[in-house]
Amino acid sequence: MTAEENPNGRVRLDAETLAMQRVRRFTRFRLAPAVHRDTRPVEIRAWRVGGEPVPFATAAVQEFEPIALGASWGRPWDTVWFDVRGEVPAEWPVDEAELLVDLGFVEEQPGFQAEATAYRPDGTIVKAIEPRNAWVPLPHAGSFRLLLEAAANPTIQVPYEYEPTSLGDPATAGDDEHYRLVRLELVRRDVVVWELLQDVIALEGLVQTLPPETARRADIVHALERMVDVMDPDDVSATAQSGREVLAPALAMTAPGSALRVSAVGHAHIDSAWLWPTRETVRKVARTFANVVDLIDRDPDFVFAASSAQQYLWLKQSQPELFERVRSAVAAGRFRPVGGMWVESDTNMPSGESLARQFVQGKAFFLEEFGVDSAEVWLPDSFGYSAALPQIARAAGARSFVTQKPSWNETNRIPYSTFHWEGIDGSRLFTHLPPAETYNSDLGAADLARTERVFSEKGRAREVLGLFGWGDGGGGPTREMLAQAHRKRDLEGSPRVFLSDPQSFFAAAEAELASPPVWVGEMYLELHRGTLVSQQKTKRGNRHSEALLRQAELWAATAAILRGTPYPARELRDAWRQVLLLQFHDILPGTSIAWVHQEAEAAYARVAEVLEKIIAASLASLATGGDAQLSANAGPYLRDGVEAMSIGPSRPVEPVVPAADGDVFVLQDDTLRVVVDRRGAFTSIRDLVVGREVLPDGVPGGVLHVLRDTPREWDAWDINEEDQRSGRALTDPVDVRIDGDAVFIRHRFGASRIDVRVRVREGRVDLSFDIDWHESQKLLKLAFPLDLRADRAASEIQYGHLHRAIHRNTSWDSARFETVAHRWVHVGEPSWGVAIANDVVYGHDLRTLQAPSGRPMVVARLSLLRAPRYPDPGADQGRHEFTVSLRPGGIPDAVVDGYRQSLPMRPLRGAAVPALVAVSHPAVVIEAVKLAEDDSGDLVVRLYEAHGDRVSATLTTSIEWDAVEATDLLERALPGTGVSSTSDRAIELDLRPFELVTLRLRGPRSPSARASA
Repeated sequence: MTAEENPNGRVRLDAETLAMQRVRRFTRFRLAPAVHRDTRPVEIRAWRVGGEPVPFATAAVQEFEPIALGASWGRPWDTVWFDVRGEVPAEWPVDEAELLVDLGFVEEQPGFQAEATAYRPDGTIVKAIEPRNAWVPLPHAGSFRLLLEAAANPTIQVPYEYEPTSLGDPATAGDDEHYRLVRLELVRRDVVVWELLQDVIALEGLVQTLPPETARRADIVHALERMVDVMDPDDVSATAQSGREVLAPALAMTAPGSALRVSAVGHAHIDSAWLWPTRETVRKVARTFANVVDLIDRDPDFVFAASSAQQYLWLKQSQPELFERVRSAVAAGRFRPVGGMWVESDTNMPSGESLARQFVQGKAFFLEEFGVDSAEVWLPDSFGYSAALPQIARAAGARSFVTQKPSWNETNRIPYSTFHWEGIDGSRLFTHLPPAETYNSDLGAADLARTERVFSEKGRAREVLGLFGWGDGGGGPTREMLAQAHRKRDLEGSPRVFLSDPQSFFAAAEAELASPPVWVGEMYLELHRGTLVSQQKTKRGNRHSEALLRQAELWAATAAILRGTPYPARELRDAWRQVLLLQFHDILPGTSIAWVHQEAEAAYARVAEVLEKIIAASLASLATGGDAQLSANAGPYLRDGVEAMSIGPSRPVEPVVPAADGDVFVLQDDTLRVVVDRRGAFTSIRDLVVGREVLPDGVPGGVLHVLRDTPREWDAWDINEEDQRSGRALTDPVDVRIDGDAVFIRHRFGASRIDVRVRVREGRVDLSFDIDWHESQKLLKLAFPLDLRADRAASEIQYGHLHRAIHRNTSWDSARFETVAHRWVHVGEPSWGVAIANDVVYGHDLRTLQAPSGRPMVVARLSLLRAPRYPDPGADQGRHEFTVSLRPGGIPDAVVDGYRQSLPMRPLRGAAVPALVAVSHPAVVIEAVKLAEDDSGDLVVRLYEAHGDRVSATLTTSIEWDAVEATDLLERALPGTGVSSTSDRAIELDLRPFELVTLRLRGPRSPSARASA
């Protein structure tokens, strides 16, 4: 549309603009209100729960009180049940009677405010009530009764504000009622008027997106104006069919053969927790799935896809009748479980074994409940994607991958829409980034125009995926969205839209793109970098739980095989599922309300209690028959004289006692000398083996930096680079002294206390932090300047490591200013380097800088703590502990130190116990030892190559077994792998760099058990 300003300052509008003003005004004030052309009042009564939700059976027998329209309701997080009764007139046509509800909705996307579930009197669910989907179907004629379970979820996300709120914690949310009952009435929907409205929406959208002065656009404007001409504004119902007939030719114009083909898949991304607790997600799943099965019954072409086995389990537990309806829809091919993971997890911070178990648990549930083995990975909203994920996904049987999150990048754009994604071991996933750049499409013209504009493979391919339906807080597709899909199946000016399913899309996309481009390495999200640091207590719970799960499975499996102790399969499964849930991409990243993180910390404590009992019982069963002082080493490497994954006598480690030397303190063993000054900083870290200094001349190390942390938006999510320019180093401690075998340093900053104990142990320096943190919008980092010339650094990721550039040559390098590493980072020259390991740090930044001497240096910083204010204003407050170590050495040393940090030795008394399995090469790491998921008693061993090299190694066992086979993650046999058995106790392995292998030893038994038999 064009407009120009005349000399008098008035704007002249062209004819098309004037016509569309008229069309829009008619649509808004005449057509839309006429959809419901007859209304009847209903009787409404209410019962306030006053606490946590209750089942339907409990609510149905309560005493309900009358409530009038306009009355307030809904304390934050409370539930109000409404009993609604009315009479449908006999003369109303079939399928036109509906209950229309407005709970006091605000103009926002559904899922972020009040919503309700409509039940029949027998307790079965009809559908949900949400903004933009606020109707419930009613019987053809006669009296009806519905009970509405209305959730008073407070509106916590206010766009572009992100201000601290007390509403995220029931203890501080207050008692004020937040909603007002605006509308609850029986209405008659005029189907012809509704269909005309959908026609207008489809065509008016094309007017907005088609280029000006095109013939197609002009034709549509003319048709819409003629539609208004033939309609009677005082009797829209009587003239609606005439309006449809006028628009029919414009809707019949077909798309050219070159038009993109959009496989439109119904979808509802439901965050397993975020601005609501998991208990509310349970209800959101029920509401959304109820909406979906209702639409499935109404539209034979509609197919819906939903991920997250956890959410299906919640539905099975909370709404068994609705779950059976979903099961039937799955069997009919209309409801597609996708993704094969327990939840849509974060992929940056979970360990390799955690990501493996996401698929093990998710796929096992889908197979057991539905007979479905999904072939795609479905992570539309996670905050970046690990370079280890392709191999893990392929090992789980997946072939394809879907996400749209890289479209959020602040600086750079992945140059492909459809491509192969290659991981660190060379595994590839066929990947698609839906070019609408949203998983919440409404299939409107704007989304489809963006799809055509953004799709990178135009000219080579035409197949794209479109995910439509209200998401984040759930809701799913609506009948209006389906109406748009049907009108755009073959419509000039729009891509062709086909209601389809993920499997059909991927088959078509792979068939047409024989040689897709390749993206190698991680898909780093240039946004939300603060998620590596926020809510450190949640992150500690995750890291600690992962370590406990390894130990519990190892010792329980060992006890089961050597001692016949019952294997606690159910307890271990339930612990894994709890930890996997908490790896959801708004829990582990620290971006949820206070309530969510309080529950996460409590859940981790329960998991720890269960696993500690399993470990203690297993070790007690194993170490019988003696009274020696022993240690249990659950790690994959020899430690303190104890072999990996065994129980034996350990040699004591002699402490290095610091010495005062003037104004400095010196800690030294045979290989390392460390000097700490009165500033609490290292002035020297000297490798005595090669005679080389770690620190650049005149640059202190081990210094804490406190930076401003005031994101432009998305507090808990983001760290902005401009905040890195401000801050201070903590070099004025209130106390520095020798304390036993440590140099003790105490800093006070603001309202916070930071205690550091520096020790030297076996060639490394350890820094133990005890922090009482009470800052707001501050970022605490620990810095190590390194006298090294390097242009890249290695960071541990799942089942391997990743090299990243640490210069800023390109915009990609500059944007990657905060990166993830698991237990270690390493910077090195060809013959010498430095490894920095930690027990619970994920965020790092490493950059090449210039030392005061003019020589290059590398500064490695670990991000310890933040204090964001939204959505949890109390985030990160309180006590925290960290341990960080630095060692001159190579990547193999870093791998060893990383496991040492996570898996402490356990003292016990008894008799020594050999490891079930051992491996001959230090590059081959045994990551998991457990019994098979199918309760067969088979032993499963998962291992990987950790150094990034080709390796031949021998796996030996202290037990006997009948046969060995390489399997996928679900422990199903794989043919053609580099695994062979040379005897009943040795397995030969040939591994590629970072290759992941799962072995299944059938019929394992201890030699003593065989002898006794």
